[in-house]
Amino acid sequence: MNHESRKIKSFTDLNAWKNAHLLVLEIYKLTKNLPKEEMFGLTNQIRRADVSISSNIAEGFSRNSYKEKIQFYYIALGSTTEVQNQLLIARDLDYVSGEIFSDIAEKTIVVNKLINGLIKASKSIIHDS
Repeated sequence: MNHESRKIKSFTDLNAWKNAHLLVLEIYKLTKNLPKEEMFGLTNQIRRADVSISSNIAEGFSRNSYKEKIQFYYIALGSTTEVQNQLLIARDLDYVSGEIFSDIAEKTIVVNKLINGLIKASKSIIHDS
């Protein structure tokens, strides 16, 4: 594979976005099974926080300055932590099994690391220029 074919041309080429998008799909599947009384509580909150992750990665990608990019990547990072907290709540309320919790929690850790990589790379570009 040559270097040009690996060039990132769209936010959808970012591994952080790809993994965040897969996390959204997992969270939507999970929340389908939450109790109906949680529709406007935990279900809505975790979905909104989760969608915010990939949305802020996408928006950060489109920003012209690396300072702005970093700001949006930090918001995505905060949303990832929010999802992790809400997953803990769902687990502790016995809305989700330990196995499903562990699987999705691991995916949030991967997303967290990938976003941190975007932040670190963007910061290094600022410092190098």
